[in-house]
Amino acid sequence: MREPFLQVLGRDEMAMKLLFWELEQHLKSSSGASVVAIDNKIEQAMDLVKSHLMYAVREEVEVLKEQIKELVERNSQLEQENSVLKNLASPEQLAQFQAQVQSGSPAASSIQGSQQQPAPSVQLASQTAAGPSA
Repeated sequence: MREPFLQVLGRDEMAMKLLFWELEQHLKSSSGASVVAIDNKIEQAMDLVKSHLMYAVREEVEVLKEQIKELVERNSQLEQENSVLKNLASPEQLAQFQAQVQSGSPAASSIQGSQQQPAPSVQLASQTAAGPSA
């Protein structure tokens, strides 16, 4: 299981604090003669932060790619279901559904329609529950 992004950042923060503490100790002990060593420590710290951030970003990208893949598959499945439902519906049911969509309140129309006869969505759902006959 992958490590959460915030835990990676927390670990990076601890590493940075340790590195800066070492830097501070080095500065106190040296009399300013070791500027190159300080520059090297700063560069190491920046490289460490960069590598940890790149690792965390790569992991997030992989998770997002997987989610996109799942969403594309789900979209394809829903499009297939929609096609089946359209094929099973009568022209009258499709016209009634289209009118509901255009009115903007399919729930209200379905309630009114259910008092007279079952709503098209209920009829379609019961037809698909039995499975496609094709």
